Amino acid sequence: MTKKTKKKDGKGRLSYKGKLEVTRGGMGFVIVDGLEKDILIKRDKLGNALNGDEVRVEIPEHGRKFGARPEGIIVEVLRRKQNEFAGRLEVKPHFAFLVTDSDKMPYDIYIPLHLLNGAKNGDHIMARIVEWTGNKNPVGEVISILTNESVNEVAMKGILVENGFPLTFPDDVMEEAARYPEGVDKKEVKLRKDMRKTLMFTIDPVDAKDFDDAISFKPLKAGEYELGVHIADVSYYIEPGSELDKEAYNRATSVYLPDRVLPMLPERLSNELCSLRPDEDKYTFSAIFTINKTGKVKDYWLGKTIIRSQRRFTYEEVQEIIEGAEGDHKDVILLLNEMAQNLRKTRFKKGAINFSSQEVRFKLDEEANPIGIIVKESKEAHQLIEEFMLLANRTVAEYVSGITFKDKPVPFPYRVHDVPDEAKLGLFMAFAARYGYKFDMNTPESIAKSFNEMLLLVQGKPEQHVLESLGIRTMAKAVYTTENIGHYGLGFKDYCHFTSPIRRYPDVLVHRILEQCLTDNIKPIKNLEQQCRHCSDQERRAMEAERAANKYKQVEFMTAHVGEEFEAVISGVASFGFWAETVEHKCEGMVSVTDLHDLDDFELVEGDYALVGRFTGMRFTVGDKLKIKVVASNLEKRQIDYTLAELPQRSARTTKSAAAKGGRPKQGGGKPKSKRKKY
Repeated sequence: MTKKTKKKDGKGRLSYKGKLEVTRGGMGFVIVDGLEKDILIKRDKLGNALNGDEVRVEIPEHGRKFGARPEGIIVEVLRRKQNEFAGRLEVKPHFAFLVTDSDKMPYDIYIPLHLLNGAKNGDHIMARIVEWTGNKNPVGEVISILTNESVNEVAMKGILVENGFPLTFPDDVMEEAARYPEGVDKKEVKLRKDMRKTLMFTIDPVDAKDFDDAISFKPLKAGEYELGVHIADVSYYIEPGSELDKEAYNRATSVYLPDRVLPMLPERLSNELCSLRPDEDKYTFSAIFTINKTGKVKDYWLGKTIIRSQRRFTYEEVQEIIEGAEGDHKDVILLLNEMAQNLRKTRFKKGAINFSSQEVRFKLDEEANPIGIIVKESKEAHQLIEEFMLLANRTVAEYVSGITFKDKPVPFPYRVHDVPDEAKLGLFMAFAARYGYKFDMNTPESIAKSFNEMLLLVQGKPEQHVLESLGIRTMAKAVYTTENIGHYGLGFKDYCHFTSPIRRYPDVLVHRILEQCLTDNIKPIKNLEQQCRHCSDQERRAMEAERAANKYKQVEFMTAHVGEEFEAVISGVASFGFWAETVEHKCEGMVSVTDLHDLDDFELVEGDYALVGRFTGMRFTVGDKLKIKVVASNLEKRQIDYTLAELPQRSARTTKSAAAKGGRPKQGGGKPKSKRKKY
């Protein structure tokens, strides 16, 4: 969403900026911050704007009626969500056009013959829009021929472009990235704190290539240590306003799919110049702490450094050392782990909420087909890095929050997390109370404490899964903003993202502003709040792309298991059915109410997170364990269909609410005689 701008054009029209959402029926709505109601855009008033675009909309006087939703006209597209499209190419004698695969693109794309780039009639291609004026069809150029590529390749690329992420970097960006020489400059080295002789190493996933953080360690006087968090100095290479900077801002984030990474920066930077690879001198921005093994920080230093990593660890290697195996720098790793665990305990005592997380990773063959699914849980090796990154992020935010410019706080891209939504929290509290868990609603701190108490008590109990998953859904979404309201989930008054500038643009902004503060050369970045909103929006799109790609792989995996039965847990409910997630593979599919009609007619009871039978009181509640059968999979729709193989134990209960409605249990499995209403 974009900030509201309200002005009159001299003809009695109000003008706003906002984000367009188009329904399947073709009707549009522009969402504007600060407006109580979205602006309705009829199909003939959309112009050439598409779903997800940032637009300028005008509301004429006749479009403003008291109490009614305002009606507007889109007069300008400010920013396209998607500029690349896949589809089938049709070549004519004097021109060609692309018939797109996406139902969200209602126009064919005109392609001049000199922009076909080798594509032929009937090819499945990817094209980029290069010009689109007025009501004419967009003009595009072919950027990729997909005809001979695998189904997976086409699907993954399609998911990326659907969410507005370009597949390639423009030539001028690649040329700019290629200009930077290998190694480090002697003059630049003299301006930095030299850390090359200090013990330094990285800890990352086994398949990582962009190492953007390293840890250093040095014993000091008795009981104290120097702990350094060193972050790739991407801002050294990306100058504000350069083509590299513009492209990094537009993307705002790297996107991680099961079989690839679409980087924010060209590989020349992300995997080479900026990556903190072993035995290479690298520029870094560092947070260096004087700390004891209990995790208490006595002092810290922030500044630019030059480092040389001596060892690359994987998480698996570090975890083995923590669990007792021999390995390089074992004593140091064990001490760092002790510090990290102490920091973690302190964080939770001060109000951070201890939600556990699981990561699903696909085992892929050489053609990217899923041959297995691994459910990974956060272990101490991951927590070691996590706690030190959190410490660095918090320290940088605390430092900058204390700096002023012209008697005002320095504009800064904080990472914030608001308190839970009261309505969602109220529903969740009522549900948790049925299991005996009570919440103290007096203050945000007491709510967080109640969450932690519940999460601790629920471990190993049947209701653990449902309460953890529903608890997470009550939480607000973390975003970037210049308004520092704190990070509720982490329990931090000040927080930012400083530690991943290779893959997140807000971290680049943080580095630039931090350098200004350290050198007392503050030049506030213009339109910083708008940039924060853009980065939050791109982060959400990246998450949507990652979810879509993971879903595609789930469907692909389950295609080989059609007809088989699995233990599952109900993960969500709706009026048209419920979702179930297999315990073994974490693959989610839908059980439709139409498949439950032999049991009863079911209606959604939102406060119970359940589908409840109108006549029998039979219940299907989030968290119920049951057995499902895989009946179908659809890659195009990214959809898995399950049917019920075995009733959950809880569903046999007859509720008081069902009895109160005058319903009656079925006898001998027969259907009730009264007229049935479908939901």
